[in-house]
Amino acid sequence: MSRIGRMPITVPAGVTVKVDAGNVVTVKGPKGELTKNLRPEMTIKQEGTTITVERPSDDKLHRSLHGLTRTILHNMITGVTDGFQKELEVNGVGYRVAKEGKNLVMNLGYSHQVIVSEIEGITIDVPAPNKIVIHGCDKQAVGQFAAEVREKRPPEPYKGKGIKYADEVIRRKVGKTGAKK
Repeated sequence: MSRIGRMPITVPAGVTVKVDAGNVVTVKGPKGELTKNLRPEMTIKQEGTTITVERPSDDKLHRSLHGLTRTILHNMITGVTDGFQKELEVNGVGYRVAKEGKNLVMNLGYSHQVIVSEIEGITIDVPAPNKIVIHGCDKQAVGQFAAEVREKRPPEPYKGKGIKYADEVIRRKVGKTGAKK
């Protein structure tokens, strides 16, 4: 039995979970509303403030979907209560970011400014000229948007210049040494 899949999910106060036919799950909370269409093979049972996920058989596909379905449900509930965030750091001489309206304007060493607009469900904060904080209630959307921003100038291994996650460690390379004799 899946250790993660069989763990019950407790629904906090102020959050409503609605499971429709075909495993269409809608979660409403203080930070927003999320709707996901989960696999119809899994059985989602709601009893009071606890939700459990059960699988129909010990088939390999059902075993893998069991923990996944439970984790997606848990992330939806966490997202509408607390939300998710990703922090990015910008390193490099002359590299800086600023927020203008709903746009993130980045100077990343190119001959032009790179401009990224906020999408629905995602908010961008710029607490410092070299920090970007991305907030949202959908974990997948926050991670995808952060990856797209990081892709504009990924960190390079020689000087570490570029956009990196706050907890990311860049493996550095030595580079060239003096002339050979």
